[in-house]
Amino acid sequence: MRIVTMLLTSLLSVSASAAPMAGEYIARVADCMACHTAEGGAPLAGGKKFPTPVGDIYSTNITPDKTHGIGNYRYADFEKAVRQGIAKDGHPLYPAMPYPSYARMSDSDIHALYDYFMQGVAPSAKANQESDIPWLLSARWPLHVWNWLFLDEPAGKAGTLSDPVLQRGAYLVEGAGHCGACHTPRGVAMNEKAYSNHDETFLSGAMIDGWYAPSLRTLTLPENELTSLIVTGRSKHAAVSGSMAEVVSQSTQYLTHDDATAIARYLLSLNGDTPAATPVNHAAATASASPAAGKTLYGRFCSTCHGTEGKGTDDNVPSLVNNPVIGAKEATPLLRVVALGAETPTTVGNVSFRMPGYGDVMTDEEMRDVVNYVRQNWGNGAGNVTSDDVAKVKQSHP
Repeated sequence: MRIVTMLLTSLLSVSASAAPMAGEYIARVADCMACHTAEGGAPLAGGKKFPTPVGDIYSTNITPDKTHGIGNYRYADFEKAVRQGIAKDGHPLYPAMPYPSYARMSDSDIHALYDYFMQGVAPSAKANQESDIPWLLSARWPLHVWNWLFLDEPAGKAGTLSDPVLQRGAYLVEGAGHCGACHTPRGVAMNEKAYSNHDETFLSGAMIDGWYAPSLRTLTLPENELTSLIVTGRSKHAAVSGSMAEVVSQSTQYLTHDDATAIARYLLSLNGDTPAATPVNHAAATASASPAAGKTLYGRFCSTCHGTEGKGTDDNVPSLVNNPVIGAKEATPLLRVVALGAETPTTVGNVSFRMPGYGDVMTDEEMRDVVNYVRQNWGNGAGNVTSDDVAKVKQSHP
């Protein structure tokens, strides 16, 4: 009897510890840490600022603290907040939290996530910070209307694919991974225009926080290179920076090999569903620029790393050829990279690669010329920028 009791106790202990571990993985996939942890703050204690068109909001404390966190949440309260965007006291959450995507998560994953937050996270007594939205615009009741218009029924819209790997990739991309939050354009109500591949606008590219999140429907990378890009932020010919660098460092680097492969394979399966963007007729642009000056500046500041043909170096410096940031209609992300520099994420086994910023080295006119040279040569005829465009980027990101 003693042996049986010990065995049962051991099995119960393993079961109890397994759920938080599974939930921790799901929390990483869902990028909870990045959004609910302020710089220098306690993990998941909230306080990170998110700018919105009507004012700044701050992420909340989701540790099991009973006063300021979610320690008093029952599972039903937690599920309703995660999938429907309704807090325990009944007020709607701002859709900066991607609960329309989390609505697609399975019951088992939501349960595992709840177990992790309640058993595997240290409580923090950090108080939640009120939003900076003016009181006239801070009423929450319109969000109930927003939810009625744009929120799917929980777990009710998941598609079914015959290939289990593609099915897993679709589940991660459309659900916990909420890739559409950045890569899908927004409507007038700041809703994502689509939440699944049933609509061709899903993952078709969007501007986010001054960075361009490129279309994920026209990717041409080999599967192994895309998998590497997802997990490390770098591949043989490409690299990520800006907002995506944080996603890699806080979330996707923790993906299992099978899950990263499933995401890559699913994204590549979308190729061809949406036509490539029509090149902009840069001959009609009104910018004043000197192609000769741009070529000289490129040779001086850029060619050492990116090469005279813009091909970069394998597994080190990203290629400018077929680079979505170069050919994007909106030039702000490229201007930010040139002016402020960029840095790939540091992940396990991979050191960061940093490009220096030239905002204090080049004049506005010089930066205009080199950016136009790059966009005209490797941006599929992307439109010209002006020195005023450069000045605006420098002023908004000093």
